[in-house]
Amino acid sequence: MARSGTVRRGRTTSEPLPLQSQIVPPGSRVEEVFGGGAVLTEGVAAGPDGLIYFSDITRTLDCTDERGMQAGHIWRFDPGDGSCRIFRSPSGMANGIVFDRQGRMVVAEGADYGGRRITRMDMATGRSFIAAGQFDGRPFNAPNDVAIDAKQRIYFTDPRYIGWESIEQPVMAVYRIDPDCSVHRVITDVRKPNGVALSPDQRTLYVSSSDNGTIASRRLPANVPLPDGESKVFSYALSSKGAVGPRRTFADLDAIGQPDGMTVDDQGFVYVAIFAPEPMVAVFSPAGEWVARIDMADATTNVEFGRGKARYDLYITAGHGLYRIRLARAGFHLPPL
Repeated sequence: MARSGTVRRGRTTSEPLPLQSQIVPPGSRVEEVFGGGAVLTEGVAAGPDGLIYFSDITRTLDCTDERGMQAGHIWRFDPGDGSCRIFRSPSGMANGIVFDRQGRMVVAEGADYGGRRITRMDMATGRSFIAAGQFDGRPFNAPNDVAIDAKQRIYFTDPRYIGWESIEQPVMAVYRIDPDCSVHRVITDVRKPNGVALSPDQRTLYVSSSDNGTIASRRLPANVPLPDGESKVFSYALSSKGAVGPRRTFADLDAIGQPDGMTVDDQGFVYVAIFAPEPMVAVFSPAGEWVARIDMADATTNVEFGRGKARYDLYITAGHGLYRIRLARAGFHLPPL
C-alpha cells in the first residue's frame, strides 16, 4: 500500500522514504475490518480488554436521507471474532477516545448537538462522569482529541469544525485537566489544534494544526474562496508537572495534507493521519523526518495500535470504516496502575 515520496523544501518528490520497508513490511496490506459507519469514523482507541473502540461522527449536515439525524455513536470491534457492535449511542458526538491507566474510557465530546465536554466512563459499571464541561464559565468550542500522561493528566484540543452552537471561547486552544479536576488552558499558539499525542518518555506533547479556513457550521457554496490553512505538527517540551514549553515545528505538512489524529510507537516514532487531499498515515522519526507512509483510499482521521499480542497492529479510521495493517513496529501504551 505504500508509495514512495519525501518532503524536500515544501515539495513532494519520488525519492523512496528511508524507513519504509523497516516500518511497513513488504507484502503488508491495509484490510478493512468494518465498513458500516454512518458518516465519518474517528477516535480509534485500544481498550484494556483487547477490544477496539471508535467514534462515528454523524454530522447533521450529512444526515439528509431517510435515516434522519443520528446522534453520534461509539462502536466496539472484537478482533477475535471480527464482530462490530454499537457500544454507546448517543455518544455526545464523541470524537477522540483514550483509555487511562485505570482502564476508564475518556472521551472528547464535540459540538453539533454534542456534549462539548470531556467525559470519563467506568467500563465496569457503565457510569460516565464529566471531567471538564467548561472553562472560565463558558462552554468549550468542540473538544476534538485527547491524550493522557503517566500521572493521569488529560490533554485535549478544542477547535471548531462543525456545529451550530455559538463559539464562546476567545481562542481555539489545548487544555490540561489535572487529577484534582482543575482545568488549565496551556496552548494558544496553534491556529486550529486537532490531534494530540505524547512521546513515550512523556517529555514531549505533539499537537497537529489542521486549519481548513472556516468555522462554518454548514456547507459553503463551492464558489466561496477560503484562505490557505495551516497544516503542521508542533511539539512542546513538557515538565514533570505538565507545564508546556515553547512551540517548535515538528513537521511541516503543507506539501502533504491536512493532519488529524496521531499516535506513537515504542521507539517514539509519530504516526499522523492525513485527512486530505491525499489520505494516508505519514510516519515521522522523533527528529521530525518523514520516514514511511501508508496510503489510504478515504479521508483518514485517526490511528492507534492494538495492545498485547496485537501491539504490532495499527488500526486506522477513515471514511465510513475501520482498517488494520500489521507493521514491524509495536505501539506504545502506558502500563496500567
